[in-house]
Amino acid sequence: MPPRKVQSKKAPVPPGAQAPERADAPRPKRPRVKKTVAILSRKRSLYSTRRLVEAIKARGHRALVFDTLRCCLLLARGKPRMTYRGAEVKGVDVVIPRIGASITAYGLAVVNHFEMMDVPVLNPPTAIARSRDKLRALQFLARAGLDMPRTVMAHDRGNVRKLVQEVGGLPVIIKLIKGTQGVGVMIAHTLPEVQTILDTFWDLGQEIVLQEFVAESEGRDVRALVVGDTVVGAMRRKAKKGEFRSNIHRGGEGRAITLPPAYVEAAVKAARIIGLEVAGVDMLEGREGPRLMEINSSPGFEGLEGATGQDIAGHIVEHALVYAGTRSGALLARAGRAS
Repeated sequence: MPPRKVQSKKAPVPPGAQAPERADAPRPKRPRVKKTVAILSRKRSLYSTRRLVEAIKARGHRALVFDTLRCCLLLARGKPRMTYRGAEVKGVDVVIPRIGASITAYGLAVVNHFEMMDVPVLNPPTAIARSRDKLRALQFLARAGLDMPRTVMAHDRGNVRKLVQEVGGLPVIIKLIKGTQGVGVMIAHTLPEVQTILDTFWDLGQEIVLQEFVAESEGRDVRALVVGDTVVGAMRRKAKKGEFRSNIHRGGEGRAITLPPAYVEAAVKAARIIGLEVAGVDMLEGREGPRLMEINSSPGFEGLEGATGQDIAGHIVEHALVYAGTRSGALLARAGRAS
């Protein structure tokens, strides 16, 4: 006789009591907590700003764009406050700063103020300041043992020949300390040329550095975009004909590449040393491996998204949300210890 199924009797449920849930019953989904992500940017229409807004909204969160120069910082006894176009700034969960080089000083003040208001900022003000000063950034990287082109800074007008020898001889790269997007970067092929350029900038009160010309990487470099501890995209940039600067803003072309492990490690380490959560790291392809050239705290990523097809904006936003949660937890723990 085939075995019969034994039906178990269900225990009666008392009136008003809730029946126990079945183990296989679908659990109700927790409603997603909507976050407010603020972007500091002069223009909402800029590619990187627009893409960040799209990425924030696509993930079900609220995006705010603050023109950095319209933020009003209020200090008095007690907690610092901020207004924007006359309205109090409240309820911001995390800030993504896109601080242009031309407004660095006020931009850093705004970022500092958000931190004082206990709002997590993706890229703290100290790290942004370090990255904006090319020499200061290289000092940090050199101390950590990362390779880079030989660099010298001086004000000795009578010893130019010696300075050029220190960076490997002619030709030599001359850079403004606070230049950006290839502006203030020159190449000099003769000593009189070097002397003229140095004298001109020194007379204008500008700080400059001389840097080794890496011949094997002439007209090209590698841009890696670091988010957290990951390189989320990389491309090789090649200068247009007749130009030695490979910046996309100067007509350079970018092609997606898969970075060798040594380049990934160098890029991530550089961002960590400077203290940046999001960074564009520019490297030259030297004979013995990556040579760190520059690190950018507000990297544009239009060219990189176009070259790689990666959702760079999405990676930045997702990291910002995780970072906000981590920082908020740290602040709560600190408040608990203080009480």
